[in-house]
Amino acid sequence: MTDRVTLTFDNGPTAGVTEHVLDELAAWDVHATFFVIGSKLLTAAGHALVERAHQKGHWIGNHTLTHTTPLGAFTDPADLDREIDATQSLLGALAHPDRLFRPYGSGGVIDRRLLGVHGRQRMLDDGFTCCLWDCLPRDWLEPDAWVDTCLAMIESMAWPVVVLHDLPTGAMDHLPRFLDALVAADIEIVQDFPDTCVPIRRGAPTESYALLEV
Repeated sequence: MTDRVTLTFDNGPTAGVTEHVLDELAAWDVHATFFVIGSKLLTAAGHALVERAHQKGHWIGNHTLTHTTPLGAFTDPADLDREIDATQSLLGALAHPDRLFRPYGSGGVIDRRLLGVHGRQRMLDDGFTCCLWDCLPRDWLEPDAWVDTCLAMIESMAWPVVVLHDLPTGAMDHLPRFLDALVAADIEIVQDFPDTCVPIRRGAPTESYALLEV
């Protein structure tokens, strides 16, 4: 089994759920990365949750404005730009300095539709770090089974990047059991991302850039 895991949370912030996630991470002295949907920052409550996450030492990344369409599926570059830029603007100083960006994957599929040609060029030209994933236990579909699924997945992985969701599905009720299992297995939870899941880092292609062209 791996000796380290990068833990990430997508699609928040969600009132009543993100607070619980932050409390549990604090209880285990664990830091993660939250990839937030820009439209959820338009409310005072949503923005306050992201501020709290940032203050607790968690990294904050951009997960598009609306989370409705893979960037590569947009026909108008202006619409694609809005998904990136509006969220980055809303994040402001809360955003990680490496300009972390996670594209919308429509069920977790990694292919050229994630960014498209224009989206890839935006990442390169504007110094973004594109953060993908390789461990998706589908907690939003199996809220009571994802822990066992995830633990089984990471057994054969070198450095997994786990994607969970701070959404009101009930899945995060099981987060304490997951964290307990990782600690019991002496697996370190880190914030860094391996190049295998970062095809573009600070505007420069890495060894996994081809993932965006498949």
